[in-house]
Amino acid sequence: MSEKPSSVHYINYLSLDKVLDAQNLVSKEKGKAAHEEMLFIIIHQTYELWFKQILHELDSTMVLFRAKQIDESNIGVIVRRMDRVNKIMNTLVGQLDILETMTSLDFLEFRDYLSPASGFQSHQFRKIEVMLGLKIEKRHQFGGCPYHSQFEGKKKEEILNLEENESLFSLLEKWLERIPFLSMEGFDFTKKYEEAVSQMMEKEIEGIKSANLTEEDRTLRIRMIDENRKYFDRVLNEEEHNKAIKEGETKLSYKATMSALLINLYRDQPILHLPYQFLRSLVELDHKIATWRFRHVQMVEKMLGQKIGTGGSSGQGYLKQTVDKHKLFTDLANIATLMISRSYLPDLPKKIKDKLSFNYNNI
Repeated sequence: MSEKPSSVHYINYLSLDKVLDAQNLVSKEKGKAAHEEMLFIIIHQTYELWFKQILHELDSTMVLFRAKQIDESNIGVIVRRMDRVNKIMNTLVGQLDILETMTSLDFLEFRDYLSPASGFQSHQFRKIEVMLGLKIEKRHQFGGCPYHSQFEGKKKEEILNLEENESLFSLLEKWLERIPFLSMEGFDFTKKYEEAVSQMMEKEIEGIKSANLTEEDRTLRIRMIDENRKYFDRVLNEEEHNKAIKEGETKLSYKATMSALLINLYRDQPILHLPYQFLRSLVELDHKIATWRFRHVQMVEKMLGQKIGTGGSSGQGYLKQTVDKHKLFTDLANIATLMISRSYLPDLPKKIKDKLSFNYNNI
């Protein structure tokens, strides 16, 4: 005899009674409810729900990356999950448009009741930052206190554990360093790439010399190419690259950088499609988080001007400094500086092309 299937009600499944009863207006408790406080609470509660989903996606992605060998099909799963995170970030940015329907006067009706609460105290967002790779030594501090001083007990312990654990940045670096395509039989990628860059620049200089330009303009353009050549030389020189890491000018290791460059240049090869999409998704995520921070700055400027934040920070001044300082995947974005046109791209030997193609192409 089959058991009768259990009946799940929409309200109970989503725990709506708890969710919809969680908007407690402090202004109402103080004697006079401020109409706009409801919007303020719901917007920030919605942020926290989306943060929870982002953490869910990041955690699953990092589990897959911790494997010694990553199955090719798992890269597809990772790309889809990171794409979801980026779609969520679009929503987080869009929510600021709704919040901005509240004017400065509306906000000031209840703002004083919020102190010392602050968005800086969002435990979930701090977890997202640390899991991505924003560890304490790279973080812009405010008030002379470490960011985790905002938390106590289990929440603080969780943050400190994440500080000690591998981040998505470090897992990405290890994965790139393991990719075997940099030095394949009959093809030294770095050497071939250097030759292609040199050939490209020499041709550019020849074009400038033969062009109808003033001597001053010709000298300036050639000097610009020589400066570009120095940049290429610095990035491609492992010793100089390691020096730049020590000086804090770059973070991604030399070998990982070369792998990322190869993936970007040979993205049309079937096996490299998904790795390229993954690297692109990380750059996109960095930009979307920076956009969210910047839009937050704009909103604070319009609503509060130079007022101190409710949590004691310098308000929009602090937020402005986090926009660029807290980017994590700048080294991947900077790969664009090293790109060369397909006409200069070194040809891959057939044996290597076969390795980078799907099996049915080799029949």
